[in-house]
Amino acid sequence: MLVSEILAIKGKVLYTIAPNKSLAEAVEIMTEQDVGSLVVFSHGQMVGMLTFREVLVAVHKGGAEWGKMAIEEAMLSGPIAASPNMEMDELRRLMVEHRQRYLPVMDGTTLLGVVSFHDVAKAVLEEQSFENRMLKNYIRNWPQEPGEEA
Repeated sequence: MLVSEILAIKGKVLYTIAPNKSLAEAVEIMTEQDVGSLVVFSHGQMVGMLTFREVLVAVHKGGAEWGKMAIEEAMLSGPIAASPNMEMDELRRLMVEHRQRYLPVMDGTTLLGVVSFHDVAKAVLEEQSFENRMLKNYIRNWPQEPGEEA
């Protein structure tokens, strides 16, 4: 399964934010939209990712003033990105090796979406379920030899 197929299953709603916005604004968007990450864009270029992990680190570091902290102070700069034609196994390897639960999917400089570890798990489950149904159907319709009982 390709990353583009995972995006097709998930949908391609994009949530981005500018690096000069506050963490409080980011948390508001993340909670209202029920997303675990925002892609940080500046002047049309991806410059980082903000996930709940970076927010928690910023809360710990910033104390009572964490909400006023700029996104650029907390974001993951230069995140690893997936390409739409990447195989799911390669995607999983990248996510595990780089400890990124969310990967932006880029086609050159164009953001196509974000794939989460949850999206990957769901895609694997759907793929296995489809294969199981196909195998059961194949077994059920297995040609019988003359004289054999079904």
